[in-house]
Amino acid sequence: MSATVWGAVLGAVAGVGLLLVVARVSVLRRPQLADRVLPYLRDLPMEDRSPSLRPASSSPTSAAAGIFGPVLDSTAELVERVLGGSSSVRRRLERAGLDHTVQDFRIEQVVWGLVGFGAASAITLLRALSGVGGIASAIVFCGLGFVCGVLLRDNRLSSQVKDRERQILVEFPTIAELLALSVAAGESPVSALDRVVRRSRGALSQELGHVLARIRTGEPVGAAFESLARTTGLPIVARFATGVTVATERGTPLADVLHAQAADVREAGRRLLIETAARKEIAMMAPVVFFVLPVTILFAFYPGVLGLRLATP
Repeated sequence: MSATVWGAVLGAVAGVGLLLVVARVSVLRRPQLADRVLPYLRDLPMEDRSPSLRPASSSPTSAAAGIFGPVLDSTAELVERVLGGSSSVRRRLERAGLDHTVQDFRIEQVVWGLVGFGAASAITLLRALSGVGGIASAIVFCGLGFVCGVLLRDNRLSSQVKDRERQILVEFPTIAELLALSVAAGESPVSALDRVVRRSRGALSQELGHVLARIRTGEPVGAAFESLARTTGLPIVARFATGVTVATERGTPLADVLHAQAADVREAGRRLLIETAARKEIAMMAPVVFFVLPVTILFAFYPGVLGLRLATP
């Protein structure tokens, strides 16, 4: 067979493969029954839904899992056996507010690892075309690219947890003040929580919405707020949950406690801002000492040194 025939055959195979991928992705993006029903069940907690009731995601990771599911699942299980720590991953996923299972996260790690493997393979191919490197070094470099991609996704999850906790701390004083005003106006803690959740947006509001959903499905108020304290992992939120639980069970005044907690968080934020400014002030001295000051001295003394050289016989 000639080169033209081989080119036509390869082009046809590539076209058929691309059509199959496009058809599969279009099927995955088709709206399902859960997508139409779940908006009317907004009181149902997300973490208590079975995988069949959760809305299907249209992210590239889910599309890749739908197309290359068995291979990704087996690789994800291998990553789970090597890395371990499924309980830590599950806790961080909850603290980051991600509606993912540990298996979904492992699949994302595999996808990120494959991206790193592809980048390392491209670099290795360019080096091979230029006549640099061998097969052993290329294999090791590609393996390191896969490992770096897997670890980078884990590091990204930790960053998402820190960002969400920072958002919760920023939103907490406002939410606490709104709850205190509602309680002082005569509403019960649960009614005040409902009012604040319906009129606010943010990470803390979403967590309080989950608490309200648990309460409406029959879970005790104390247990619902204890689960909130465990999920967030922030001491101030744990104190807030304890205060609401005690106020609900024993009838203690809640408005003063919420005002005090909001003031404490604002004061802690001011102290953190002052400490950050002090660290930045020290960091700003480095370019001044190592760059600006030598240039200033050079501009000040160089004309005098040049004049002395010219004046010296």
